[in-house]
Amino acid sequence: MSSFDTDVRLCLRELVGESPPEADATAWPFLGQWLAERNLGLVPIAEPASFQWPGRWLARMRAAGEDHAVVMFGSPSGPLFDPAGAVAAGATVEEGWLVAPLDPALPRVHPYGTGVRAGTVAGLLVAPDAEAPLIAMDSVVALEGQGLDGDRYADGRGTFSGPGRGYQLTLIEAEALEELGLPWELARRNIVTRGVGLNPLVGRRFRVGDAECVGRRLAEPCAHLERLSGPGLLRPLVHRGGLRADIVTSGTVRVGDALVPLD
Repeated sequence: MSSFDTDVRLCLRELVGESPPEADATAWPFLGQWLAERNLGLVPIAEPASFQWPGRWLARMRAAGEDHAVVMFGSPSGPLFDPAGAVAAGATVEEGWLVAPLDPALPRVHPYGTGVRAGTVAGLLVAPDAEAPLIAMDSVVALEGQGLDGDRYADGRGTFSGPGRGYQLTLIEAEALEELGLPWELARRNIVTRGVGLNPLVGRRFRVGDAECVGRRLAEPCAHLERLSGPGLLRPLVHRGGLRADIVTSGTVRVGDALVPLD
């Protein structure tokens, strides 16, 4: 782990109030994913060297050929928390970010609620390659640490494939799609559920069929989805676009199987 990665972890503990877990992938993308699980994100600052903010923000500073992270504060801003003493060593500000809520109307702790109940699998869909049409299946094998067998994300060929958390499996509620009149294939999610609110599963383990999974963050809509499936989908699917999850234990999932929260 680089000195910058170590400093960032310490600075995020200062900013967020809890320590990120050890990265199971490239540290910087991993930390962004970890923050997203808490309704938080990193907003780049255009001109960090002259940035003034009567609050805390995160800076990447360079001194003696090494990068360090520092928590800055104030207008004008100065170092509030400098774990490596970078400022005293003459460091200059190279980049900066605000840690900001993804949705300011939601809390950071349990932003999507806590009430969960069991539901069922209404549909299963896979696509062999990025942007390829989704194919409905009666059953699929969920592969631990990979994705659904035969799906582009299990093979690392999805549009958003990459290291980190929440790229193995996506779920969406049938009720949300039916309200929009959107065919399941156009939502481009793997598992369509019925009878369960998926949002409170962020950060929680659940069993779907024979597989055990963990919810990572919401599968929010984006311009890419509108390009593939049609305009006008972004607004009605905000906070209703489903769930990104990882597969903890392999197992077969069939249409009609139960989805059961485990904690």
